[in-house]
Amino acid sequence: METELSRRLGIEHAIFGFTPFPAVAAAISRAGGLGVLGAVRYTAPDDLARDLDWIEDRIGGKPYGVDVVMPAKGAGAPENQALTEADVEAMIPEGHRQFVRDTLSKHGVPELAEGERSRWRITGWMEQVARSQLDVAFEHPIRLLANALGSPPADVVERAHRHDVLVAALAGSARHAQRHAEAGIDIVVAQGYEAGGHTGEIASMVLTPEVVDAVGPLPVLAAGGIGCGEQIAAGLALGAQGVWLGSLWLTTTEATLGSRALTAKLLAASSGDTVRSRALTGKPARQLRTGWTDAWDDPAGPGTLPMPLQGLLVAEAVSRIQKYEIEPLLGTPVGQIVGRMNSERSVQQIFDDLTRGFERAVDRINRIAGRSTP
Repeated sequence: METELSRRLGIEHAIFGFTPFPAVAAAISRAGGLGVLGAVRYTAPDDLARDLDWIEDRIGGKPYGVDVVMPAKGAGAPENQALTEADVEAMIPEGHRQFVRDTLSKHGVPELAEGERSRWRITGWMEQVARSQLDVAFEHPIRLLANALGSPPADVVERAHRHDVLVAALAGSARHAQRHAEAGIDIVVAQGYEAGGHTGEIASMVLTPEVVDAVGPLPVLAAGGIGCGEQIAAGLALGAQGVWLGSLWLTTTEATLGSRALTAKLLAASSGDTVRSRALTGKPARQLRTGWTDAWDDPAGPGTLPMPLQGLLVAEAVSRIQKYEIEPLLGTPVGQIVGRMNSERSVQQIFDDLTRGFERAVDRINRIAGRSTP
């Protein structure tokens, strides 16, 4: 599965794997892809540095990348001025806080122990936090910097290029992709509606060729709903130079979800068991449908807050739900490909399955083309 882009990055397979788990990122790079570690959950730069060092010790010089979320200007922030976490906390209405308390009480969710801090407290979309993550990333030999929400600021793109790091940005429409190209982005990830996490409203089969046409010859990665080698072949046939996979790694043996109950829910879920909801972050993000998403999506409720208010509002609640494994509320961002994630496999086993499926698809197309050629 080589393309011009994979050869440029020195990877055997044009598979880019996003994951919040260092062990998964390392395994992806070892298997011949490019592991991309999500940094958004890291609140302390030293923790990110520790995990990047850990990855490097285990990949033998193979390439890897980091994914950040920036810029993150909060709702109501003056132009070009980032809000602090305290500023955001002060903007959360008491009525929304009460709704969280009532929902947790309804399901009997215990409190965290005294002094225990939320494990899910994501502040990585705050600009000052994201910039501290970048400081750490650029001290390591990363080959790719990906931005999950829009193009990063111009100075970040310039800084990445000075370090010989390629910059990728996710796009949910051809218009978004064109803006990325104008901002000097090196790779556009065309993320379709089927994808887990933050995603737009256009399906991958439609989106990928639209983005390829809009930004060519800039390389494009196909993302969303890809979980087998045949789908990788389809993405490359549509003009992509690789694929961006995220959900598929959640049930690998290297993943550390921290909850057997959550892993069991993922393994049992069908492709129809996800929903695009603002419940976690304030922006539409595909995730398992649960009592938690239903509560926030109910018109009788207070409605979600914009990013980053919603994420800070629900952080402790999500930690409590996960810690005590409250099954009706227990969920995670995941794409529609969850319907194929019905067994725990190692990252290497997934790569083996992907390459075999890709070869089957190529052979099938070659047979069809051979029969139809005069």
